[in-house]
Parts: sequence; C-alpha cells; structure tokens
Amino acid sequence: MNRSHPIRIPLLALLGVSALSLAAQGAAAPPVVAPTLSPPAQSTPTSPAPGMVQAIPAAPLPAPIPPLSAAQEAWANDWLKQGAAQGLMARQKASGPLAGEALVRAVLDRAKALSTGRVDTADFLEVWALRPAPFDPRPSLARAVAEDRLAQWATSLTPPYAGYEGLRQGLVRYETIRDEGGWPTLTAQSAPDVVRARIAIEDSAVTPGERLIDVLQRAQRRYGLNPTGLLDTRTLAALNVSVDERIAAIMANMERWRWMPRNLPVNRVQVNIAAAVLTMFEGDQPISSMRAVTGSPDNATPMLMSNIHSIVVNPPWNVPMSIAKRELFPKGRATLIKQGYKIVKTPEGGERIVQPAGPNSALGRLKFDFANPFAVYLHDTPSRGKFSSYDRLASHGCIRLEKPVSLAELMVASDPELNGQIQSLIDEGKTQRVSLPQNVAVYLLYWTAFASNNGTMSFRADPYGWDKLLASKIEASSRRVDPTAAPAATIALKD
Repeated sequence: MNRSHPIRIPLLALLGVSALSLAAQGAAAPPVVAPTLSPPAQSTPTSPAPGMVQAIPAAPLPAPIPPLSAAQEAWANDWLKQGAAQGLMARQKASGPLAGEALVRAVLDRAKALSTGRVDTADFLEVWALRPAPFDPRPSLARAVAEDRLAQWATSLTPPYAGYEGLRQGLVRYETIRDEGGWPTLTAQSAPDVVRARIAIEDSAVTPGERLIDVLQRAQRRYGLNPTGLLDTRTLAALNVSVDERIAAIMANMERWRWMPRNLPVNRVQVNIAAAVLTMFEGDQPISSMRAVTGSPDNATPMLMSNIHSIVVNPPWNVPMSIAKRELFPKGRATLIKQGYKIVKTPEGGERIVQPAGPNSALGRLKFDFANPFAVYLHDTPSRGKFSSYDRLASHGCIRLEKPVSLAELMVASDPELNGQIQSLIDEGKTQRVSLPQNVAVYLLYWTAFASNNGTMSFRADPYGWDKLLASKIEASSRRVDPTAAPAATIALKD
C-alpha cells in the first residue's frame, strides 16, 4: 500500500477556496481524484422498429408471505403489544386481535419501524442528516414464517447496541415511575429528606443516611451539570423536568439509534453534540475523550456520518457570508483590517472576508476535513476558556476541540513519516494539507439520554428542542399507521 505524505498547498490557494455557508465556518473540499478505471462502454440504445411497442421491465413482485398458522398469529398479536416498550409510542391501547392481511401489514410496519425508525425520512429536519439505510422486511418475514422462526426474526430487527438496550430498559423503569404517579416538584426550600427521596426515585444507589451533598453531586453528574453539591437553579430545573419529558427523551434517543448503521467502523470518531464531548474509538473501544464546543441553539451542529480524509495545518478561515454579514461587516472595514482580516473581491464583484492563518485564527492551528453539505468540521481554537465550562454549546455549528494535536497524532500514527510530527508541522508556520493514512469515520450524534453500566439513566439538556419534536413525530406517525397506538395527552402531537 502506498504511504501517504503531507501534501503542501500554497497559502494563496487555500485563501482562494470559496466558503460554503450553510452552517459554520467554511470548509475546504477534498481533493478531486481521477477514477482508476474507465467507465464501462455504453451501448447505443436502438429505437424500436415502426409499429413495435418497446417492453418496459416489470417491477419485481413483492415477496409472498405464507399464511400464518394459528400459533403464529397469536404470537404476532402478542408481539404487536410491545410497541410502547420499544419507544414507538408513549402509551398503547387495547385492541382486538388482527388476522390475515391486516395482521401481516401491521407486522411489516412494526418491523420497518424497529429497523429504520418510526419517522419517515421525508419528515426529517434538514440537519438530521443521519439517515437510515432502506429496509424491506418482506423477504425476511416470509422466511421467518416459512421456517417458524418469528421470535428470532423479531429479535434481529432492533439495533444491536448496548446503548439501545440500555435505553429500552430505562424506558420500562420510567414508565413504571410515571404509572406510579411520577415525582414531586422541588423548591429551593425543600427539606433535605424530600430532596433525597426525590433523587432516589431515579438513583437506586441513594441510601437514607447518605450525605445530601453526595446525593446531589451524583445527580448533577447524571445531568451534565457542575457537581457543586448545591441545590442551585439549574439542578432544581433538571430535577423538576417531568417524567413524561424524560420518557419523550428516551423515545427520541431510541429512534436515533434506529437510524444508525448496523455495523459501525471499529475505528471512528464520535461527537455527542448535546454533551459537547468527542470520543476516539480503536477496535470498537474508546481510547481517548475530550471536551468540545458544539453549535449554539441558534447554530445547530447537524447529525451526520462522514469520513475525515485530511487535516489542514495552519488553516486560514474563509468566513461564511452569513457570519460576515451578521457579525463582521458591521464592524467596518478599518476595524476588520486592523484586526488582521482580509477583504477579498469575489468573481461576482462582491466581497468576502478571510482571516489568514496564525495564532489568532478562529480555526486555530488544525482543521479536520470531512465531506458534508453543511460546511462543518472539527478544528482547533485560540479561545480555550469554554473548555472549562459545563455549558459548551457556543459555536456556529463546527466542533472546536480541547486537544486537537493529540487527536491528529492518533489519526496519523500508522504513517511512520507523520507519526509524532504534527506539532513540528504546526511550528513550520506554513499552511499545508496532510492526507490521512486511512480515512477515519466520524459520527456527529445527538444523545440526550443514555444508561450507565449499572442501568442508571443520565440525561443532558435538549438545547435544540429536537427531543420533543422527534417524540411528537414518533407519536403522530404511530397514530396514523399503528392500530395499537393510543394518543399521548402529555406530548404535543404534530402531524
């Protein structure tokens, strides 16, 4: 295999790259690679002879489903009653048994919902760019019926991840809490025993004699808050989120797991947008984690999957026009030039702003490039203060990294000519693009609910409002097509 070497690109060439301006701070496109094989020869279509009708290939017939036996119909009806346990609806209603084609249709619908999500991709927000692969459950259902393996077939439909299973178990627990009356609302004047009892509803590790400060600190860590041990405003707000909202968050996160590919690359980078944390995996095991700064509520970081193909060392910043118009041009040309920006003419006769590479560049010393339609990427930053904060959703959509050099070193470690050389390349002061020895898969994900190893649920704030929106879409979709779904009075339903 040929070894990759740093590709040096002149600074002026990088400055000339047009900025994409959908979400964040511009991104250089990956290098164009010529195909190694010529395309197959195209045969010239011939017109039909006069009077002849050209045949149109018939669409393949759907896989026939064998008739279900009485035992299989009984099993399928029982299985359909488990929709709420899989987060496909907040509540289920009693319904009579289905049979024949109606039962098959319901089973196929449930199979598709469990495999690729209840919400149709046509109803996704544009920034929900993590799209599930198409799935037709008919062929596998036909085999399962013929081989009398319906239970095994059903088990294979759900995401094969501990994260999904942890949420499923957590959902059962929170639905039990809801059905038992939920939890009380706390105030700053609530007695210590009342606070302790409230937290114990979610945290089974709480003991009657445990210090309240320890109980509160553990709760604050579960909510991603500063563990002060004090019943401050943010802690009160987290404790007073209703159990129905927690259930909606669990449902939304289970749905996002259903959008994930069933085989993740064992070497990958994952960013939890809501928690503002990046984790590097090798051999499917986390080997490094760092704090990040992700998009503010007004500049959401999109959910997506891609591949990091290169790193730009000492990158300039081609300021997206949206940011330039809103934040920079109002300062005036003289101020911008004094602050080191360059105002560059565009081919169309307009102007754009470029911040040259250097210690004060908004992109810092490293930019990690991956193809995506939102012009977002991972990058360094000269502004380090946010990394010590517990509120790190503050970027224009890109992901700022606490330890970009160490991440870059991990990505180039397999190349002996690049291993350990990232800081040296930075110190050269030149703008250059380094192609990675291998592409590194990157996943930008939005996890606001997840279970720990002992089953205790942790939650993060829903800064973009995506949990409630997605939960309402799940409910609306289920009401339209699932005969077992009951309207949920506690979630605002939207069609």
